[in-house]
Amino acid sequence: MSSGVAARRDAKKLVRSPSGLRMVPEHRAFGSPFGLEEPQWVPDKEHHCRRCGRCFCDRCCSQKVSLRRMCFVDPVRQCAECALVSHKEAEFYDKQLKVLLSGATFLVTFGNSEKSETMVCRLSNNQRYLLLDGDSHHEVEIAHVSAVQLLTEGFPPGEKDIHTYTSLRRSQPASEGGNARATGMFLQYTVPGAEGVTHLKLTAGEDANASRRQAAAWLAAMHKAAKLLYESRDQ
Repeated sequence: MSSGVAARRDAKKLVRSPSGLRMVPEHRAFGSPFGLEEPQWVPDKEHHCRRCGRCFCDRCCSQKVSLRRMCFVDPVRQCAECALVSHKEAEFYDKQLKVLLSGATFLVTFGNSEKSETMVCRLSNNQRYLLLDGDSHHEVEIAHVSAVQLLTEGFPPGEKDIHTYTSLRRSQPASEGGNARATGMFLQYTVPGAEGVTHLKLTAGEDANASRRQAAAWLAAMHKAAKLLYESRDQ
């Protein structure tokens, strides 16, 4: 796809909704997979939480908090419960998202292949694809990722590996294991037009300390992204 076509697909527009100003994709189908739909409600004398859409008194819905998952330009009114969630999500957009966009280097194994390829893995600027570049180029559509397995080596005595599994079909994703260091990740995803599921494995290299730290940070950020992706499907 040419850069001009991609730019048009990723174009955004400013719209005014009952909840406030939003900078949304011009083509809805090309929005971020981490986004949430704005709840429907009819303006009245009650105060509405812009995230859940429920009515509250002024005291219970007085906080104005950034809500980037719904593309609001300015902080919007939210109930105490939703404000807490939005505050936690802000860390992803302020920190982890930058890590994912910057990318990191891994040994990548596709399917059941016995061969691995050194590749730079990063999230595309429109947040819709995982891009893998080495001697070859691959793209994984984030919306089609169905499960993530984070591989970590931990510090509980006697345990060499902790496997944290996040299925995007489960009721609750698992949390990271303590202070364990992420060393790799399995991704399971579907390819449009193909039968069954495909998977790949990312393994952090053992060369430079800086490279290992960058890879571990990228893996942790990707696991956080998987949780947000699950939540966006469930809401």
